Amino acid sequence: MKNIVILISGRGSNMQAIVDAGVPARLAAVISNRGDAEGLTWAGGRGIATDVVDHKAFPSREAFDDALAARIDAESPDLVILAGFMRVLTEKFVRHYDGRLLNIHPSLLPSFPGLHTHRQAIGAGVKVHGCTVHFVTPALDHGPIVIQSAVPVLTDDDEDSLAARVLAQEHKIYPKAVRWFLEGNLVIVQGSVRVKGGSQSQFVMCNPGVS
Repeated sequence: MKNIVILISGRGSNMQAIVDAGVPARLAAVISNRGDAEGLTWAGGRGIATDVVDHKAFPSREAFDDALAARIDAESPDLVILAGFMRVLTEKFVRHYDGRLLNIHPSLLPSFPGLHTHRQAIGAGVKVHGCTVHFVTPALDHGPIVIQSAVPVLTDDDEDSLAARVLAQEHKIYPKAVRWFLEGNLVIVQGSVRVKGGSQSQFVMCNPGVS
């Protein structure tokens, strides 16, 4: 069975969705850069090993990333999952996990990279918003896209209501993407991800108000 390590900074709702989905892997550890991350309590309560590598204890991003990588590598992971891990990772770190580092971003990339994606979407007047699971590359919020899910932007949406609708979709597509990886079904061809067999949709469109 393959090993996975999940990185979180807060409550880790996507981590919880992945665990609850019963993906075919051993969850070796949940690691946070914050000792007060709520998700650590949730994971520990389910018998999952947890640890903290506090970014504030290191003089630079590079030093933190080196320490984090050493802790991750102690688990011999086949896949590292970013689940609300709120740190910009160095190129050295990302390249070390090339092809086995997944992230979920709350927008339909390449639109609205960075922070405050829901505010950006409403401000831009788009009619469709969503989330993206992608392989991580050194370019922030870029990399081969595994799967996306779209939601309508409603006329009365604010950041909170739109965020909630998007988050419900994150909890559906992230476990699916992780399962595809673990089953060996993801292939990157010239920068694009294909799912072996071609029968599994890599795009989901939900109806208004449907989670």
